[in-house]
Formats: sequence, C-alpha cells, structure tokens
Amino acid sequence: MLRLLRYGMMGLWWFGLVLAVQAQEVRQEIRFPDLPGYRTLVCDFHMHTVFSDGSVWPPIRAKEAWRQGVHVIAITDHIEYQPHKDDLPTKHNRPYELLTGESASRDILLIRGAEITRDTPPGHFNALFLKDAAALDQPDLMEVFRRAIEQGAFLFWNHPGWQGPEKGKWGDVQTALYEKKWLHGIEICNGESYYEEAHGWALEKNLTMVGNTDIHEPDLKKQNTAADHRTCTLVFAKEKTLPAVEEALRAGRTLVWYKDQLIGREEWLRPMFDASVEVLPPHLRVKNAVFVHIRNRSEVNIQLERTGGSGPAKLVLPAGTVSLVKIGAADPTKPIQLEYTAVNFLVAPKKALTVTLTIPGKE
Repeated sequence: MLRLLRYGMMGLWWFGLVLAVQAQEVRQEIRFPDLPGYRTLVCDFHMHTVFSDGSVWPPIRAKEAWRQGVHVIAITDHIEYQPHKDDLPTKHNRPYELLTGESASRDILLIRGAEITRDTPPGHFNALFLKDAAALDQPDLMEVFRRAIEQGAFLFWNHPGWQGPEKGKWGDVQTALYEKKWLHGIEICNGESYYEEAHGWALEKNLTMVGNTDIHEPDLKKQNTAADHRTCTLVFAKEKTLPAVEEALRAGRTLVWYKDQLIGREEWLRPMFDASVEVLPPHLRVKNAVFVHIRNRSEVNIQLERTGGSGPAKLVLPAGTVSLVKIGAADPTKPIQLEYTAVNFLVAPKKALTVTLTIPGKE
C-alpha cells in the first residue's frame, strides 16, 4: 500500500511537471539593432479578426504576435464590411476591448484602429490611435475621414495596387486627403505584395512608409526567419510607449521588412546598415591578403555587390551570423576600403543603398 501511495505521489509530481512545461511559452525574438537615440520596435498595423472578415478571436492575435517577437499591434477590422454580422453583433470597438488584457499580459502595445473600406478606387485606409472606432460608421466617406482626424488618427492608405495598378492609381480622394494634411502614410508592402508605385509616392509626397501582414487566417508560424517572416514595420521610437510610437510614425522614422529586404528612406536605412554590420580588425595578415570576421546583427541576409576595386565580387552576410572573409591586399598593413551596394536595402524603387566597409590597418 505504501509503495502504491509512493508511486501515486510520483505520478502526481510528473503530471504537475508536464502541466508546468505545457504552461510555459517561448518567444522567438526579432533582432534588429537599436539606432542611436531610438529603440527599434517591430510593428504590425493591419490585422483582422472575426469581428470583420478574419478567422480568429481577437486575443489570438496578441498570442501570435508575442510568439513571433512583435512589439506593437493594431487590430483594424473593417468598418463597412461585416460578413459575420449574422453571427456576431457589429461592435467596432469590441476587438480592441477583448485584446487589452492579453496584450498587456504579454507586454505588447495595442493600438485602437479600424479599416475604412470602400470600393477601389478610392480603396481602403487604416486609421490608428482612435478613441472610438464606432464613430467612423458613416455613409459619407469624407465625413468618415473627418471623424477619424478629429480623434487625432494617423491615417494611411492600404495596399494601393491590390486590385491592379490601374485601380490603384493616386486619385481625387487621395489628393483631397493629402491637401488637407489628413493622409500621413502609405502601405508600400502588404503580406506578399510590394507596391513599387506606392513606394515612389511615399518618397515624392513625404508619406510614412509602412508594411503589414493584413492577416485574416490563423498565423501558425512559430518564428520568423530571413526567408520566411511576417511583413512588418520597424519603428524607431524614443521609448516603448504608444505616444512614442505615434510620434515616430508622424516623423516618418520607419523601415519596412518585406521578404529578404529592408525598404525605406536612406536616413534610416544607412544607420540600420551601420548598426547591423561590424567589420572586426583582421586576425591574420599575410603577404597579399587579410582575413577578417564580419558580423551581421540584423534579421536580413545582407546581399552585397562590389562597386569598387577591392573585395569579393559578391558577399552574403547571413542574418545573425559572423562571416570569415579573405580580402586581397597589396599592402596588408594598411586600411582597406571596400565599396559595395547593399542590393536588398532599397532606398527607392530599383535603387539600393551604397555602402563602404572599412578594414582597419595594422597599428
């Protein structure tokens, strides 16, 4: 009897251990370095739930985002498009309310948002930092925008070319919003799509560049890799708070991580490259070459093509690794300048960032 009791206690102990392990959750961090004076926050400003045309209950979005290393999310269910209204009441603020507890417990910043959904053209628009999403449920489109701006919303144009380039042209509504200073950003990447023309408009009209998942289905991905990750926006904020995120968005301090590319203005791409790539002093100098380690602190497989006369014709620095590189040198004791183009750091459509890697000389 004592032996049975002992085995029973052991069984309960193991059962408790299994439960504890099952209760533990693991987060896979997305590692992009901070920039001088700013914290790099990984953000997704375009997601859907069952309260419009999505397939998940709102708190699931916080769990998915936390698991994948995202810091800031916005649920932007459609205002006008409510395909589940026969099963769920139309309550535009309810997704946000249901998400607040789950987001807070996971230290994820949650933005109240909504998607203004009209036929394309003029298209769809996301309003962030709303106080009351239900106030946008109005028939007149310009009145919807007015009510969003009245609440202090940050407004961006979603997936401009999602129904093709002709329907995704810059039109009268975009011009009206732009002239009123009501249009603040543009989604240059959405899920698996990159909109080159929208990228050009962002530069031409000084609109903040954003990239998002626009996710509708459950996200089964457990972690992001350089080749397989959620499309997202890197925001350079002064701190991890909602006011700081909003300030950074309005100032245009963003990059878009899309597939194996970083896309944005040079003023933010260049410091991100400089913070990501570290060339260590040569550990070996021989008659006509030096051997160096080059560290890549980012999540991007950085692809370099030589534009100068020194160094390998092509270099790929895999994400989160250190590469050993042999560099030919006439005088291995002197500094060496390597001129390259970072082909997957886009500063404009079809235009990549030019960079210089410096190999230190012998002291």
